[in-house]
Amino acid sequence: MTTLSGQRRPPRSGGAPSSLVVLLHGYGADATDLIGLADVLGRAVPGAEFVSPNAPGFTPHGGREWFPLSATRDPSDYVRGVQSAGPQLQEYLTAELERTGLTESEMALVGFSQGTMMTLHAAYRRSRPIAAVVGFSGLHADEGEAPVHPCPTLLVHGTSDQVLPVQMTLAASQTLNAINVPVQWHLRPGLAHGIDEVGLAYAADHLARYLPRN
Repeated sequence: MTTLSGQRRPPRSGGAPSSLVVLLHGYGADATDLIGLADVLGRAVPGAEFVSPNAPGFTPHGGREWFPLSATRDPSDYVRGVQSAGPQLQEYLTAELERTGLTESEMALVGFSQGTMMTLHAAYRRSRPIAAVVGFSGLHADEGEAPVHPCPTLLVHGTSDQVLPVQMTLAASQTLNAINVPVQWHLRPGLAHGIDEVGLAYAADHLARYLPRN
């Protein structure tokens, strides 16, 4: 049984969910940081239930982390980190699908920053293809590894991001395309490390296109 806690938002349409959207927060945040996106994204997919788990670890300042970061932010930290945290996230996803009675084809993952790293690591390793992936302001830490089940992927990144430079998304797009993951990407001029209304609109359109209709 998974030990991850978190928050949930029921479908806007009421009743049982027709799909599941999992929101994965970034380093130093927690489930409350992204669960509010359900208010916007839920308009595009009113039958979706939204869940946002708390990452299992704690930063030195008391925030949550999917995995620790060194002062140097060496790329190998990201590779080791997603591999270490991956199994617990997969356990959580399996438990949520069982709880809702949904399948992989009815689930989407949406990540921000370190949550995007976890999203791009976990999404393609499910036993069956999931419906869609959205990654904001992140990177792909599994260079050279072929996914088991590709799915439609959207990446969005601000051009003024000083935490994870925009080149990270461009590199992720190239790597994912090379291993047959269908990727679209959008750059947001002048945006720092964050999510803006235009990026959310792209995400909403992506989810509406690939999640089951209500």
